[in-house]
Amino acid sequence: MEIKKNIEELVNSCELKLKEKFQEVDYICYQNSKKVLDAFNENKISESHFNSTTGYGYNDYGRDAIEAVFASIFKAEDALVRNQFISGTHALSTTLFALLRPGDTLLSITGKPYDTLDEVIGIKENKSSLMSFGVKYEQIDLIDNDFDYEKIEKTLKSKKIKVIEIQRSRGYSTRESIDIIKLKKVLKFIKDIDSDVIIMVDNCYCEFVQDKEPIELGADVAVGSLIKNLGGGIASNGAYVVGRKDLIELVAEKLTAPGLGKEVGPSQGANKMFLEGIYMAPSVVASSVKIAILTSLVMEKLGFDVSPKYNDYRADIVQTLIFKDRDKMIKYCQGIQRGSAIDSFATPYPAPMPGYDDEVIMASGSFTQGSSIEISCDGPLREPYIAYQQGSLTYEYGRIALLIAVSNMVD
Repeated sequence: MEIKKNIEELVNSCELKLKEKFQEVDYICYQNSKKVLDAFNENKISESHFNSTTGYGYNDYGRDAIEAVFASIFKAEDALVRNQFISGTHALSTTLFALLRPGDTLLSITGKPYDTLDEVIGIKENKSSLMSFGVKYEQIDLIDNDFDYEKIEKTLKSKKIKVIEIQRSRGYSTRESIDIIKLKKVLKFIKDIDSDVIIMVDNCYCEFVQDKEPIELGADVAVGSLIKNLGGGIASNGAYVVGRKDLIELVAEKLTAPGLGKEVGPSQGANKMFLEGIYMAPSVVASSVKIAILTSLVMEKLGFDVSPKYNDYRADIVQTLIFKDRDKMIKYCQGIQRGSAIDSFATPYPAPMPGYDDEVIMASGSFTQGSSIEISCDGPLREPYIAYQQGSLTYEYGRIALLIAVSNMVD
């Protein structure tokens, strides 16, 4: 009981220190909420858009209205928002296969992407990968958490690059996420060298954390999952792709079939939850960011390395916790599971997971399987034993989960 009392006191003191920081988060939430409401009003969203279609999905006015809303929010020419996308990885894979042809070169300028894209690209051999179809792949690592401008310029001037991929969030790495200031600078830098290169931004975990999105900064395409930020904890599956109209049509034809594109794809009851999800997203993301900030300060006070620090500029909802101890990492993740609404009685243990080389522990007591926005904590079991925490539908639920996780680890 004494340990729990001490932890509660620590959290209370941290909250007092974070009042000004939380006000900054609330301001961004307000700006993004206005952006969403304006998009709803501009596109005259009504109850009739909650309709559902089956089969081919012809004339799905609700689905089309949702895509208009997403295009408005992102300041994009067009959008593809579909429940036929299984995950963010599926949307990224579909987009890459739509934009690249045999002989083309894909260049990642944020180092190696997520582990789950290894087999999509062909970094890890797969007979269905981009590389197996003759697409070439190169990558340029970040330098001190910023872009290697010299190497990017040299590469663009020495060969033709078809698509540049930028992953904003850190993934399972220790580098910083890419904020809008760095993103805007590199987008202009690239376009000044080669205006024809297609720039695709992996926007997962980053939506609504700041007040600008990649398309309005100069990107051609942005991709993300709806069981992360923009689903608001309500969307039970799906993903989005936004950007140039001609590129969105290519992605749509890769998802469905050439000649069919965006005209097909039944909503099957998803329209209402997609609209509710994006409507709630600014508030849910703000709660997630506040819990990440609180977690960062609490864990730093307990002597752990964290990234970002509580007072750092944030670009996504991910909080990195460096345990340097296998057992502490496992105990913390198990505590997050205990503090969740669903399957709180279950105890997660490290296990093999498709797409990852190391065993992974994953705490995600969520209403939607694999959801990262509700509250979750996971990571591969490899030194220095780093866990990645993200999400919280409300600040209060996240605070409770944090108390339980820390108590479980300390006990």
